[in-house]
Amino acid sequence: MANIGWIGLGNMGRPMTKNLIAAGHTVKGFDVVPAAVEAAAADGVQAAGSIAEAVAGADFVFSMLPKGEHARSVYFDAGGVFDSASTDTLLVDDSTIDVDTARALHAGARERGFRFIDGPVSGGVGGAQAGTLTFMLGGADADVEAVRPVVEAMAGNIFHAGGDGAGQAAKIVNNMQLAISLQGVVEGAVLAQRFGLDPKVFFDIAKVSSGDSWPLRNWYPVPGVVDISPAEREFTAGFSTMLMHKDVGLALAGAESEGLDLPAASLVHEKLQKLIDEGWGDRDTSVLIRNIDENAKGLPEAP
Repeated sequence: MANIGWIGLGNMGRPMTKNLIAAGHTVKGFDVVPAAVEAAAADGVQAAGSIAEAVAGADFVFSMLPKGEHARSVYFDAGGVFDSASTDTLLVDDSTIDVDTARALHAGARERGFRFIDGPVSGGVGGAQAGTLTFMLGGADADVEAVRPVVEAMAGNIFHAGGDGAGQAAKIVNNMQLAISLQGVVEGAVLAQRFGLDPKVFFDIAKVSSGDSWPLRNWYPVPGVVDISPAEREFTAGFSTMLMHKDVGLALAGAESEGLDLPAASLVHEKLQKLIDEGWGDRDTSVLIRNIDENAKGLPEAP
């Protein structure tokens, strides 16, 4: 069993550490929000008052942070991970951040004698709680194999995506594709109803035809069709509009650095921004249907 230092005990970090403890690992955790540390301590995390305290004596250090600037600060700032951890410690950042920052973290770690993996996850809070997250790992072969036994306590799937930044690249491209596919689903759902098609009948047709997709089968945005759809609970977020907007934005930023124009991603990014501007950012991404039909069934009152 491993000694693990953990930075970031929010909606994702807390259940991930809980699964590590259930698997027999020891976890010392830190978060800038004291209440988050207290909540994680109730699950068995050893509360740390600083990054330095969390990483002391750790075999592995994991971080789960909101944005690239937070990751840079946690690793590069005085008193941060690079300052405080032993170079024997394997560092893993599970945040979803831009590829350039992930590569900078790899480079910074290498310059200081550390091993580093970028390891974003897919599966949301539900996957974190169930221990079924998909991990996309970017780094050296030996480092990925070294961390695999620890990651298995939190994962349903583990992929070695490639070298520096490959995990982040896989994550943001996947989520970009999801957002684009979902835009097609919400447009199709509304058009099918306007044509007079029963939503369940159309869903059953599309599910076994060329219109099939993951968001169609899991997030169909009309109540009474898919039991697990957010439309069944007033579009309460499984994956929020705000988070999807962030991830599509990361994809667009990466595309710009590679000299690519992504018109469909740009369109859905604009549609997500419209929802955020109108106060729907905390609702599930499938609330995109509101841009097509403001009176769509299942929508709560406007914020």
